Amino acid sequence: MPKQKTHKGVKKRFRLTANGKVKHRQAGTSHLQVRLTAKRRRSLRGTRVLAPVDTAKIAEALGPYSY
Repeated sequence: MPKQKTHKGVKKRFRLTANGKVKHRQAGTSHLQVRLTAKRRRSLRGTRVLAPVDTAKIAEALGPYSY
């Protein structure tokens, strides 16, 4: 029986916490931040937790591995 493969794109972008929540990096943090306000730049720091609606889909794509 074939095994479920880990989706490599999802593996690079998301990570599961111990409680099963999904952490991800905020969009808009790579470059061109001069145009953003300082308040917006501060709020984009760090990681965020994904909405619970999308958590099951990401967890399935990750397979048995959290990272």
